[in-house]
Amino acid sequence: MERATWQERVAVDPGVHHGEPCIRGTRIPVRMIVGSLADGLAVEQVIAEYPQLSPEDVYSALAYAAEVLHEESLVPLVTEGGPGANQGR
Repeated sequence: MERATWQERVAVDPGVHHGEPCIRGTRIPVRMIVGSLADGLAVEQVIAEYPQLSPEDVYSALAYAAEVLHEESLVPLVTEGGPGANQGR
């Protein structure tokens, strides 16, 4: 399967959803799609929740998220009980 070309489907417009990346022509944020998939919804279920989306839109949201993560420097989060949780106490 070829990776979705997110540039054709993801738009950032300051006048739409406060400039948050959304699927072009909608107000559906990329983070909502990726979060729904992370919560265990299948692509078909995401589309059922947001019928204006196509499978290509969902895969484009994932491709966008993957590229953003590739470009960003990630800082590990410390969670309660996780590594480093008791440092500085």
